[in-house]
Amino acid sequence: MVVHDLYRSELVRDAVTERWGLEVAPDGVVDRSLIAVKAFATPEERLWLEGLLWPLVGEKMAQWRERVSASKPPPRALVVEVPLLFESDMQRAYDATIVIVADQEVRDQRARARGQVSLDERNARQLSQEEKARRASYVVTNDGSLEELEAKLSVILDKLAL
Repeated sequence: MVVHDLYRSELVRDAVTERWGLEVAPDGVVDRSLIAVKAFATPEERLWLEGLLWPLVGEKMAQWRERVSASKPPPRALVVEVPLLFESDMQRAYDATIVIVADQEVRDQRARARGQVSLDERNARQLSQEEKARRASYVVTNDGSLEELEAKLSVILDKLAL
């Protein structure tokens, strides 16, 4: 979880507390829910946070890819989850993209279960599922169990690893 790791970094903690105050990092630990409230308050705040995080995320992913690819034997495939892949224009860094789509109500329930806040603001920032599906190499509908999703993804990964 690269973004989670970044929120633990001193660089990010110092930048967000300088911008939004110490209350976003009680006891020196960034509170992602409070960050979401601040970041989605205005488009400018969201753009500021994206400008801080996206280059760091890209750098971390490139380092990870290099490290894992150098292992012997190298893995059949490398998988990276990037919620704002197309919005951040990072799709060109990958050989293929997989978009997982689900009913909006189901998506919102899952996000709330993970403790995410500001769902309307987050959804407004993202491309529609239809647009992501149009841009993706592969599309998977996540309308069942985790096991069913894993089976669908395994089929695609088998194709990619050839």
